[in-house]
Amino acid sequence: MSFWNILKVGYSGLEAQRTRLDVISNNIANAETTRTEEGGAYKRKDVVFESVGKPRTFSTLLKNFGKSRLNDIEPEMEGVKVSSIVEDQEAGAKVYDPTHPDADEEGYVELPNVNMVVEMTNMISATRSYEASLSVVEAAKSMAQRALEIGR
Repeated sequence: MSFWNILKVGYSGLEAQRTRLDVISNNIANAETTRTEEGGAYKRKDVVFESVGKPRTFSTLLKNFGKSRLNDIEPEMEGVKVSSIVEDQEAGAKVYDPTHPDADEEGYVELPNVNMVVEMTNMISATRSYEASLSVVEAAKSMAQRALEIGR
C-alpha cells in the first residue's frame, strides 16, 4: 500500500466518522422533538458506510506476489465513504398527555424513537473510530518524514 493510499484510508475514515458524529448529535438534539416538517415525531437517523476501492483478497495477494514495481501492483482498498443516511422506522413510545399540543384525539403523544443510551454508545464508538483514523494519518506522516530524513 502506497503512502497516498494510506492517507486516503485515514482521511476517508475521518470524514465518515465526522458525518456519523454529526448525525448522532442531530439525533440527541431532537430527542424530544414531537413535531417535524414531515409530520409526527422525529425519527432517529443512522449512517450507512460503504468501502471504496478494491478489498484485498487472497487472490489479489497471489497476483501481486513477487512484483517489485508499485505500478504493477493492483490498487487496494482506498477507504470508506458514507453511502446514505437512513431513517429508523421504529415507532417511538407513546405517552398519555392530553394537554400536549401534539396529542392525538385519544390524548397520546408519540415521542421520538431516540434512545440516549444507544446514541451515547454510538458516539463513543464514532469517537474511537475517528481517533483510529487520525492515528493512521499521523503514522503515514511520520513514515514520510522518516523517509525524507533517510534521503538526506
